[in-house]
Amino acid sequence: MNALARNRFALRGVDGLEFCRVLGTGKGDDTTPSADLARTALFLMWRNEEALHNFLREQVVARQMNEAKEHWYVKLRSAGGMGSWKGYAVPELLERGTDSGRIAIITRAHVHAKSWRTFGKAGVPVDNSLKGADGLLRVVGIGEAPVGMLGTFSLWQSTDHMKQWAYHSPQHQEVMRRTRDEGWYGEEMFARFEPYDSTGTWDGVNPLA
Repeated sequence: MNALARNRFALRGVDGLEFCRVLGTGKGDDTTPSADLARTALFLMWRNEEALHNFLREQVVARQMNEAKEHWYVKLRSAGGMGSWKGYAVPELLERGTDSGRIAIITRAHVHAKSWRTFGKAGVPVDNSLKGADGLLRVVGIGEAPVGMLGTFSLWQSTDHMKQWAYHSPQHQEVMRRTRDEGWYGEEMFARFEPYDSTGTWDGVNPLA
């Protein structure tokens, strides 16, 4: 909880950091609204890899994360997508990679206040379906606020595995239909990434090792 407030200020003005979101996470692999008060996440876009290496070597935030009970880093290249995050078209701004192997997915949305309750209730069967999806390596709920600005980060064996679930899960298809028909979101993003390097562990293992 301290990191959510402190790191927002500590990361301002870091050389080469072009976009930053400090995120809370859900409990375990829960993608419905929940909170793990001992776990935080960062999504950082860098001008180049040199700026990232300088951050990891010199910045207090990076040192604190390295001293945590557990930490995991992954480098991402864009593999396409749509939408924006706080006005930044993230899928279009990152260096282009491929989606021929394992793939990372970020979904995020700014949910209208009038739709919070409906959105939360509708997400439960989708969460249950997702946890049983073939080819899913890891998933975690992410958020910039306890309600309203929520998303997911997931890792998959392949794009085909992800599409098989996304396009053939009745629960997911129903929520996607209601999202469009009922206008739940003010801003949304669906982004695919090539995870090309990772270090550390997530729940005791590196899921991309």
